[in-house]
Amino acid sequence: MIGDLKALWPLVGFRRLLTVRLVSQCADGMFTVGLATLFFFSPENATTAGKVAAAFAVLLLPFTIVGPWAGVFLDRWRRRQVLVVGNLVRVVLTLVVALLMITVGVGPAVYVLALATLSVNRFLLAALSASQPKVVPAELLLTANSVSPTLGSVASFVGGGVGAGLSLVMAEGRGRDAVALVVAAALQATAATLALRLGRDQLGPDEPSAAPVSKALGVVGHGLADGARYLVARRTPAQALAIMAWHRLLYGVVLMASILISRNLLNDPADLSKGIATFATIVAATGAGFFVAVVVTPVVSPRLGGPHRWIVVCLLVATLSQVLLVINVRLPEVIAGAVVLGFAAQAAKIAVDTIVQRDTADAYRGRAFALYDVLYNAAFVGAAAFGAVALPDTGWSRGTFAALAAAYLAGAVLYWRAPSSPADVDRDAHQERSSEAATS
Repeated sequence: MIGDLKALWPLVGFRRLLTVRLVSQCADGMFTVGLATLFFFSPENATTAGKVAAAFAVLLLPFTIVGPWAGVFLDRWRRRQVLVVGNLVRVVLTLVVALLMITVGVGPAVYVLALATLSVNRFLLAALSASQPKVVPAELLLTANSVSPTLGSVASFVGGGVGAGLSLVMAEGRGRDAVALVVAAALQATAATLALRLGRDQLGPDEPSAAPVSKALGVVGHGLADGARYLVARRTPAQALAIMAWHRLLYGVVLMASILISRNLLNDPADLSKGIATFATIVAATGAGFFVAVVVTPVVSPRLGGPHRWIVVCLLVATLSQVLLVINVRLPEVIAGAVVLGFAAQAAKIAVDTIVQRDTADAYRGRAFALYDVLYNAAFVGAAAFGAVALPDTGWSRGTFAALAAAYLAGAVLYWRAPSSPADVDRDAHQERSSEAATS
């Protein structure tokens, strides 16, 4: 791994793209921590599994809606410009949210603008993922996909911690919540400025469409359908997206359970401060698992035969994390399970990103990651629906966690039996068939 990191660091484009990601995701953490506290740990919200599910749905449905549009534009627009303009849009939205919180307090407008800001964030993350192969050679993608998203997650955790700290040191009042938002806006503006250091055409796409935006909007459905057909024909990218959606569905249920366990089982539901502290500990443990994944994945995955087999191992590790919680639900077991599941989730994501990037042609890569976002967030919405039915208000039942363990194990078996090599796809023939399907 050290050798690969030494090979990555001299790549100027990689360093600059990584810097944009780190600053941008640090701002995301600052912005998101306020929403999490508002939705899940305020006295009037998230006291039951149903209310947590509703909050999840409100937060994630707009993300899912943004996904279909992202890929079409990422395959047409210069991705460098997306990073610049997208961050500037977030600056405006974030400052408006801060102004509203100071002047009128939290209301429907704050919720709408916050969700719009989070939606732009997903668009930017898709652009960052689609841009990575343009600044990193194929043989270093696995290491780059280990480093970039994981350090981005760390930056998000740091931003969230700083945002929480700013809120704690400020006096109570409407201005307290707005301070972190103003700092987040400053970081978003910094990310936009840093993106300008990348070449205007450096991040692709290689052959941007000359079609006007109005026409692009009219062919969104066809563009996504074409991308999906290509991924299915190519085989391995579609399989990787499917197993990641399954993984995120199960992970979403566990995340919901963690919120309820922190608030209603391990602490007095009326003591919100202790509930927040417990959940913060669980999140920190998950982050530790993420960090281990970035160190272990580039070393172990190649020795096992590549990302396909590594995903199987990750699903088996996730199975063990749920078996641990079947046995007991004391704080030590919950924290240990969070570390193990965090490792499995991040390690599998690194492998999935590598498969999708490696086995998808650049002309389809933007749509591939847009579909990735759709499945990722739709899986969490599905998790909210399942969790609302399956989870008690305490967040824990032995039967539910046994079912989660069995579901992870089933995913490991099915993915192990799936083909590990991509199918050959003639791009011109595929596009011709897609055009015929669109006109039929």
